[in-house]
Amino acid sequence: MRTAIVIPCFNEEDRLDLSSLQLLLEEEDVELILVDDGSADGTREKLHSVKDQLGDRVQVTILAENVGKAEAVRKGMNLALALGARHIGYLDADFATPATEMIRLLNTLRHEPAVHAVLGSRWLHMGASIERSSFRHYAGRVFATFASNILRMPVYDTQCGAKVFSVTPLLEASLREPFTSSWAFDVELLGRLRYGCEEVPGYHLREFREVPLKAWRDVRGSKMRLRDMMKATLELFVIGLRLKQHR
Repeated sequence: MRTAIVIPCFNEEDRLDLSSLQLLLEEEDVELILVDDGSADGTREKLHSVKDQLGDRVQVTILAENVGKAEAVRKGMNLALALGARHIGYLDADFATPATEMIRLLNTLRHEPAVHAVLGSRWLHMGASIERSSFRHYAGRVFATFASNILRMPVYDTQCGAKVFSVTPLLEASLREPFTSSWAFDVELLGRLRYGCEEVPGYHLREFREVPLKAWRDVRGSKMRLRDMMKATLELFVIGLRLKQHR
């Protein structure tokens, strides 16, 4: 396995798009790891059906109970490590970030060997189609500003659900322990990579790359609510306290 894309799925029976998965698999070095996070609908059966249709380059992992996106992603990434992946990414099951954009992030990682972490960024600019509600946009900007200050990194968008990483000792160390945050785990992972983990030195800022997406859209059925945004903001401060120990 050269590149693994982890897709966490919780009650995604009606939203998981087969054609988008097929498009990802048009990349010859890509395999998919679909993680059912204790779904209560027909997601488990849907994932097995997808594997039957798309073949051995699809791995399905079933979690007995709902553990949340953070842990589902971490378990999927650790499976990718065990299978020998050289690059690992994760992507939301609703494909708010289209498959074509995920491939573009992968190509950035492939073509820039000095870069180890590539983040999709939902930057609204001319020439891009970023369809996002005003509430989520402005709430996201407040959150991203706090996150950037806590990380001490000039990152525009920590919460875009599309990211890819080179497999390094630091990535492996960063994934050994569960995340303390359920909603802001992206920030926690970036903090581990920036400032080091388990005696493994962190990355320099030049080893991160943020890539503005050309397309992204809000998809109906999002599980993020106002109370979740408030919880994620509180989690930021806990992450900040932990990061102080590593700076």
